[in-house]
Amino acid sequence: MCDQCGVNRDAVKILGLVLLTWSAFFGCARNPVSGMPEITMVSVEQEKKIGAEEAKNVEQQMGLLDDARLTGYLDELGQRLVKESPRQDITYQFRVADQIEPNAFALPGGYVYVTRGLLALTNSEEELAGVVGHEIGHVAARHSVQKISKQGPFAVVFGVASGLTGIVSPLVGNIIGGIGDVTQSIIFSPYSRSQETQADRIGQDMAAKAGWNPAGLSAFLATLEREVALSAKGPERHSFFDSHPATPDRVAKTREHAKELTYAKREPISPSRDAYLARLDGLTVGQRAANGIVRGSTFIHPDSNFFIEFPQKSHVTNSPRHIVAVLADGEAAIAVSVVAEGNDPLDGARAVERATKSSVVSQTRTLTINGLPAAETHLNASAKAGIDLVWIAYRGQVYQMAGVAPVERSDAFRRPFVATARSFRPLAADDLAGLTESRIRLVRAQADETLDALATRSHSDWTKEEIAAINGLSVDQRLKKDLLVKVSVAEPYERRRAR
Repeated sequence: MCDQCGVNRDAVKILGLVLLTWSAFFGCARNPVSGMPEITMVSVEQEKKIGAEEAKNVEQQMGLLDDARLTGYLDELGQRLVKESPRQDITYQFRVADQIEPNAFALPGGYVYVTRGLLALTNSEEELAGVVGHEIGHVAARHSVQKISKQGPFAVVFGVASGLTGIVSPLVGNIIGGIGDVTQSIIFSPYSRSQETQADRIGQDMAAKAGWNPAGLSAFLATLEREVALSAKGPERHSFFDSHPATPDRVAKTREHAKELTYAKREPISPSRDAYLARLDGLTVGQRAANGIVRGSTFIHPDSNFFIEFPQKSHVTNSPRHIVAVLADGEAAIAVSVVAEGNDPLDGARAVERATKSSVVSQTRTLTINGLPAAETHLNASAKAGIDLVWIAYRGQVYQMAGVAPVERSDAFRRPFVATARSFRPLAADDLAGLTESRIRLVRAQADETLDALATRSHSDWTKEEIAAINGLSVDQRLKKDLLVKVSVAEPYERRRAR
């Protein structure tokens, strides 16, 4: 018993010494917002470095919207807010993420992203200012840094940016990259209720000082609540509320705080609601054909001119880095990416050989798939996982298909994987028949018109309930003459010239 007490006392002393060392090493700083002292394990320079690294990952995985006009506008709005930020020791950057889901997020170091899906839900400049101000508030209060610091000093000192696939098997990680990153899992984990409340208040305060009505945030949150409720009836989708938890009284709290603020008399960037909505005209909603289109278990890329059919009931996701199909049971996956330039499929095997420093080419056999030069091999990635690889050379690029499954399932998985690989082919005329892309279009209401009538007249592919939620209207209200209303219209897609 006494020996045990001695051990415990020694452990306490060691723990105290470690904590003292950590405190001295990482230091005590004052939070830019609260002004209160806080022990932080991430210096400002480390924060900037983490943010820069994660910004590269985010942009590779999500992609940025190639619309200089809209991106420039977002940056102008963001920089106006930044001048009122309580934190000025970093450079803020604002970008539009090419994502369907309505979301906004901030990375350490001042990288702020708004998705095109979120832009589609906004109805005024003051609403967008409220959202962007909220994200600046998270950065100003160092909320992401606090989340990283809670993971402990070892995560900071030794790095937290290893891919989950890399942890399971370094070989798999080297071949298909990190599909899911530990750093991002920390950064994109939900904020606490107190952090959300603080970011709401900071954002509203900044918006008011910059000349926007701080009630804009409340209006947007109310619209988002309605849209999320509608989308809950369809396939599961992510939204702003995943990492920014909604509370029943959040809209009410932000409305009350807005009443306490007096906003500066400054001209907005967009002089009217109509002028703001005009910025959204033509914005793609849903999948962009230029990125490729997922149709159930199939994928087509109109511009790159190829077709793939994944196993039935797979969950298929598309990003600039990968097309990933997770099989229905969740125990195996297929990742498709471009890994080399050229017309020799063995260049794909050589790329893997360089990345993994293992013998790959000697274990690879060549073949043809739908008339295209190809190569394939099977590797034992670890004692737990096997990986099947196929490379196909097409139009000057080498496409890699990597199938990963537990060793005990490798044999059973090989058949659906091979079927997927053999499905890769150039597009046929039938694949492109009726190819459309949905875009926001603006319609002026007729006097006393119903949403049903407006939807029919504009050929909207949104229901009247969706039009009402997204425009902040009541479902059964009669519309005023010339009221500008956002609708979604499916329009023929004009293919870009393939490589």
